[in-house]
Amino acid sequence: MANHKSALKRIRSNNAKRLLNRYQAKTTRTFVKRLRLTTDKAEAQELFKTVSGMLDKLAKKNVIHKNKAANNKSKLARFVNTLAA
Repeated sequence: MANHKSALKRIRSNNAKRLLNRYQAKTTRTFVKRLRLTTDKAEAQELFKTVSGMLDKLAKKNVIHKNKAANNKSKLARFVNTLAA
């Protein structure tokens, strides 16, 4: 067990940040799945804007690696572009 007040606070704050990061990462994965299941091009384009912003935010905060975010965005962009109008 931690002996210092600051160590106890760090444990509490790390747990809070961990929960928030997990929530945001899970929400992003859900949006990615929703985008992959979309067949309407207009709806997919709007959803892609949202999802790419979410991925960028996760990469900026180091929740996911920046290359993983770029890879996901690239694959999703290709998917949206292949949808029929």
